[in-house]
Amino acid sequence: MSNSEKILKTISNLIENGILTSQDVRREISTDLKFKKDKLISKLNLVSREEFEVLKKIVQKQEATIKKLEKKKIKKVKKS
Repeated sequence: MSNSEKILKTISNLIENGILTSQDVRREISTDLKFKKDKLISKLNLVSREEFEVLKKIVQKQEATIKKLEKKKIKKVKKS
């Protein structure tokens, strides 16, 4: 029996016994899915949108600086 089948069986047994309400089940499933999402994000080393945007701006500034330096280098080579 797989883990999901065990979980469903346990939940259905608790509902049948009147221990859990449908809202309790919804909360439990929601909490479980949030935990799995956080675990997956952590495993994949994902970054937030804000972190991505900051890094993107830094890279763009560095690219602009590199282009300026390349232009200066070309001008110096032509003068020599």
